[in-house]
Amino acid sequence: RDGRTGYPWIDACMVQLREEGHLHHLARHAVACFLTRGDLWVSWEEGMEVFEERLVDADWALNAGNWMWLSCSCFFYQYFRCYSPVAFAKKYDPEGNFIKRYLPVLKDMPSKFIFEPWKAPVAVQRKAKCVVGEDYPAPIVPHDAASKENMSKMSEAYAAHKAAAEEEEGG
Repeated sequence: RDGRTGYPWIDACMVQLREEGHLHHLARHAVACFLTRGDLWVSWEEGMEVFEERLVDADWALNAGNWMWLSCSCFFYQYFRCYSPVAFAKKYDPEGNFIKRYLPVLKDMPSKFIFEPWKAPVAVQRKAKCVVGEDYPAPIVPHDAASKENMSKMSEAYAAHKAAAEEEEGG
């Protein structure tokens, strides 16, 4: 909600949403994936409510539909396609200018570490005046482990739904 996940790109997106009431559609996708099936396993409805409250272009039907789609709760079954809160941003903003704009605490972090400041040596963090765990939060979850666990949960849910549908057809 307030951009304190420890993943700079996700946090910068949430700050932009709070300050400007707008997010690029791919940033909306990344935030939605991170909150739901990608990392935190939070209901899409909670994310939808925040977007509904903060987006200047909010449209209830579109917002609800997008959150259901991006959480793979409805319409979209490719749950294994997950936005990385690191790799996606690196691809489109290699210098981290978006992060530096919306998270001034990271403005002096070298580009090499801007997407994963917890990987910077402590001396680098001190020089950048941004020590992870003090000035900026450590990651709320380990992305690789969380996304794998959530993909497993999604796989189980889809398999259970398919089995129930097949049982209904045969019974």
